[in-house]
Amino acid sequence: RLHHNQTMSAPESTTDLAALQDELDALNAQITKQGSSVRALKKASSSNTDEIAVAVEELKKLKVTAETLRQKKEALDPTKQFNRKVFDEMILRKMFIVPSFEIHGGVKGLFDLGPPACALKAAMVDAWRKHFVLTESMLEMECTCLTPEVVLKTSGHVDRFTDLMVKDPVSGECFRADKLLEDAIDELIEANPDMPVEEREEHMRVQIQADAFSPAELDEQLTKYGCKAPSGEPFGASFPFNLMFKTSIGPEGTSVGYLRPETAQGLFVNFRRLLDANSQKMPFAAAQIGLGFRNEIAPRSGLLRVREFCMAEIEHFVNPKDKSHPNFASVANKELVLFGRDDQLGSGKTKTVTAGDAVSSGIVNNETLAYFMARTQLFMERIGMDPARLRFRQHLTTEMAHYACDCWDLEIQSSYGWVECVGHADRACYDLDVHGKATKTPMVATLKLDEAMEVEMAKLKFDRKALGKTFKADQRVVAGALEALAENWADFEPIATALEAEGKTSVDGFEITKDMVTWKKTTKKVHEIKFTPSVIEPSFGMGRILYSLLEHSFYQRDADEQRCVMRFKPAVAPQKCAVLPISSGDEVNAVVDEIAAELMDSDLATRVDKSTASLGRRYSRADEVGVPFAVTVDFDTLTDGTVTLRERDSTIQIRLPKADVTRMVFDFVHNRLTWEEAVKKYPTVSVKED
Repeated sequence: RLHHNQTMSAPESTTDLAALQDELDALNAQITKQGSSVRALKKASSSNTDEIAVAVEELKKLKVTAETLRQKKEALDPTKQFNRKVFDEMILRKMFIVPSFEIHGGVKGLFDLGPPACALKAAMVDAWRKHFVLTESMLEMECTCLTPEVVLKTSGHVDRFTDLMVKDPVSGECFRADKLLEDAIDELIEANPDMPVEEREEHMRVQIQADAFSPAELDEQLTKYGCKAPSGEPFGASFPFNLMFKTSIGPEGTSVGYLRPETAQGLFVNFRRLLDANSQKMPFAAAQIGLGFRNEIAPRSGLLRVREFCMAEIEHFVNPKDKSHPNFASVANKELVLFGRDDQLGSGKTKTVTAGDAVSSGIVNNETLAYFMARTQLFMERIGMDPARLRFRQHLTTEMAHYACDCWDLEIQSSYGWVECVGHADRACYDLDVHGKATKTPMVATLKLDEAMEVEMAKLKFDRKALGKTFKADQRVVAGALEALAENWADFEPIATALEAEGKTSVDGFEITKDMVTWKKTTKKVHEIKFTPSVIEPSFGMGRILYSLLEHSFYQRDADEQRCVMRFKPAVAPQKCAVLPISSGDEVNAVVDEIAAELMDSDLATRVDKSTASLGRRYSRADEVGVPFAVTVDFDTLTDGTVTLRERDSTIQIRLPKADVTRMVFDFVHNRLTWEEAVKKYPTVSVKED
């Protein structure tokens, strides 16, 4: 915020703002609904280009109207303005974040964390590990960043991350081909406002199909619209570009690998070992903190879209028929701001409901998903995020993967708008299924029954000669797949129905005919049930969370807007306490060194500033990097052994014995003591900060 704790006083302005917000919410709902319609039209093979063009044009009009309303609302509400210029300058000046390889010109999408942000990230990761891994007794792993192609081919990443690219034949610089075409058409239309309607619509039809053209078709369109490379030469031929960083494993160069685009796959392929490590007990969760890599075509928005990023992911494995959570009662009353799909398409407004009510009413699919949403909310509050700028947005049906049961993104509001920072997805059994089938490895868990139960199954008899003749070396694989399905009649029944009705069916890519197998429905007593677990996945983008925390923590003091402050909570602040001498005398400096040593012996990162700048200037320097407390050693310290302790946000100071400083700061950092309690215990002192 531009001003700390600034409020509006005019009732008229408040009324106007509320009315504008209602209008904006309704408009955003229309935009969401129209966007969903556009996506559905593009997916439907029966849709014609004219219909799509009209829908896209309507969507554009709605977005323009919404932006106009948003700007009008912000002009009426100065408290919501964010001085990004001052913020960016301070972030760079204090070396929170700097461009990577800056003296060599830098590289888009790559940033270095300076000392304050490095310490802030370490504190965030430590808090995340304590909040989730330790509290939930999760199994933490550290898997390799380098991933063989077969793993990512199985997961779908190799096919899913491809876009068409073109190169400047002179410089070799790459560009996303469909975006070049879209931009060229936009420029053509803008440059010709009197263009006939029919001609304009024809250009728009081409623009809409830009991401659906084949390489040859796209090359033809780029030539037609006169798209030239920065060098002035025509672009080279379009070619597929995968957003993953590709490399080779080993000196021969024959084994293809990628830098992982996410950490999850390492946990999925280790499922069987993780289950053994957990003594075969279900449910359980595995976690991993590490780097992900995506070769973004157009990195932008600072840390919000980069090419290398830190992720923290949890894979909670659960019985698909029982997605309750044993600790759900502990968060059932936690209130969450939910933006469900019905509200996105209807009122455009969020609802505040408890996690328990969200599950019982069916807004959130199951207890485990809601449990992790509530735990995520608590984590964000723990590290100092503004709760008023947090919400959970449900994926629309047009956004959902075909295998997903329910997905909610924790979105954080920043100067860039609402940004997805944590994904919560019920991925069903998809991941374990695809890796299990690709490797012929059973990715199953076992449920032990208290009492034996009868289950319906199919008893199979194979014609080995027919199987062998058709499948040869794969006959055992085919027989094994059928036998696995036959363990449960509900799984085998569709196969039996298809064979009876059509005489053939497909199992794991193999075509089975009726002459290869006969079956008989029967029952058997079982003492355990095997199942492929579902996966509930909370996935945290730590870089986005870090950037959002920087914005949420930043403000400028009312008395002096040039004095910037980072309002970090003591638990995550890069440095916990500053120790400052009132003068440069040897006796005073000796006490400064003594107090600083005691603080650091208690693992409290400490800032010592013995410069000749004024005391007020040194306080301000500490405020800019978010130091929550500052100890000042003055002349009274030499006579009575007391010092002053300043709290950053209130700037109130108390006087206390220097022997009490370390214990008190330690208690502040570990949430055992509040500043309000300290003020009641020790006398306050008046200090002029200039």
